Amino acid sequence: MSSASEGRFLSSSVPLLTRPPRFATLLTDDGVPVEAVYEPCTTGAGTPGGAAGEGPAATPAIVVAHGFTGSADRPAVRRAARVFARRAAVVTFSFRGHGRSGGRSTVGDREVLDLAAAVAWARELGHSRVVTVGFSMGGSVVLRHGALYAAGPAETLTGRTTVRVPAREGRTGSAGAHPDAVVSVSAPARWYYRGTAPMRRLHWVVTRPSGRLVGRYGLRTRIATEDWDPVPLSPVAAVPLIAPAPLLLVHGDRDPYFPLDHPRMLAEAAGPDGAELWLERGMGHAENAADDALLARIADWATAAPRA
Repeated sequence: MSSASEGRFLSSSVPLLTRPPRFATLLTDDGVPVEAVYEPCTTGAGTPGGAAGEGPAATPAIVVAHGFTGSADRPAVRRAARVFARRAAVVTFSFRGHGRSGGRSTVGDREVLDLAAAVAWARELGHSRVVTVGFSMGGSVVLRHGALYAAGPAETLTGRTTVRVPAREGRTGSAGAHPDAVVSVSAPARWYYRGTAPMRRLHWVVTRPSGRLVGRYGLRTRIATEDWDPVPLSPVAAVPLIAPAPLLLVHGDRDPYFPLDHPRMLAEAAGPDGAELWLERGMGHAENAADDALLARIADWATAAPRA
């Protein structure tokens, strides 16, 4: 992985009580530039008993994977980052085809490489413990990423196949790209689901030329025209492969996109001890519906979950 600072802040000789964010452009394993933002923990080490001023190695990092049509600078993502930053350092980024990142969205397929680059960057910055938190499309991506990347030698994506490869200099490869715990919020269990009106509209946006125009100019999301080939590992098939990393599944009982059979299917696939499931009363869909109290609970879980 390579990263380049954007240099958006002027230097000063006056010490800052709170360190400013760092902006970078990350290069994914398939060469797509991805915008990313790093924010240090705002309350010291961010771990129980941690003292203010401890370095990144003592502080967990949370990497946030946004939903389809989101980006690192969307209000809901920024709000989640602020809440998470009270307990951990935070990396936010824009998936390919979103925000200021390059490429085109593959709606959850090669986005795994974007997340891998962000996780590897968090480790490059000194964090020994990294937790991924994904919403909706990002929720499916963190599940597949958790399955495809493991501590030590890991599986990653090259071309159109899933193989074991060594890390490559200057690219993400598999070095440091594994998560220590995974949180998936409002994720689908299976691909091609069209059982709700919002999902039927989403499929129109993704699959039709007129829909992709709406996506590009109305939703600020550039969508790839190619069909998946092959179809990527489904979320429900990925879940059993995440262990031994801890897994938390969060879903609202008023989600208009994916009904409750999706999180229950994911939890069942994980096995009796493979995942913790939170069904949130009155919650809608993804980061827009997650209030500050829920985000704080997620951050508490993420920072307290045992290391894989």
